[in-house]
Amino acid sequence: MTDEQFERIEEALPEVALPEVEGRGRPYEDHRKVVNGIFRADGSGAPWRDLPERYGSWKTVYDRFRRWAEDGTLQSVARKLQGGLDTEGHIDWEQLGAHSTTIRASRSAASGPLGVKKGTDPPEKTRT
Repeated sequence: MTDEQFERIEEALPEVALPEVEGRGRPYEDHRKVVNGIFRADGSGAPWRDLPERYGSWKTVYDRFRRWAEDGTLQSVARKLQGGLDTEGHIDWEQLGAHSTTIRASRSAASGPLGVKKGTDPPEKTRT
């Protein structure tokens, strides 16, 4: 992630709460490092445990991802990016228009029993 990219989302991330007592626990991982780890893990589809060490502890990256997903931080980041990109004219809203068509599917398309009409018993299964 470039400096400019991180600056776009930095204010949407929570403030870093440094521990009051120095020397206890692990040092707090930088948000930028963790965000890069989240992008890497999410984009690659690989298990969190396979995250390269350069992003910090996989557990830290995963825990922060979960916390941010639950508390709305990730939504806030997405809204901030969307608003900025829209203001700059980088989003073509006509390309994102939703179109809907309704097509009736057969009962078997919803994992229902094949060839069974309403009010009849399903055919007997035969063993082979």
